Amino acid sequence: MTKTITFNELRKVKDSLPSGSMTKIAEELGLEKETVRNYFGGHNYIDGKSCGVHIEPGPDGGLVMLDDTQILDLALRIIEVNKA
Repeated sequence: MTKTITFNELRKVKDSLPSGSMTKIAEELGLEKETVRNYFGGHNYIDGKSCGVHIEPGPDGGLVMLDDTQILDLALRIIEVNKA
């Protein structure tokens, strides 16, 4: 499923994650940790891969088109569980 959000919204999700979440997401989805970091705006393509994130310049950091929302969905679940 594709989704479009602002870059600032995506970074807010990343910044709301508790410590160790990148590793947890990577392990649960069978990805490299750097690939998960790249999803949230990182640029390490030596240890991680691109994961269907396309950024268009614009207000609020620009628009981010996500080809797959699995990482975002899992991150939002972790944030909700952490709030409880």
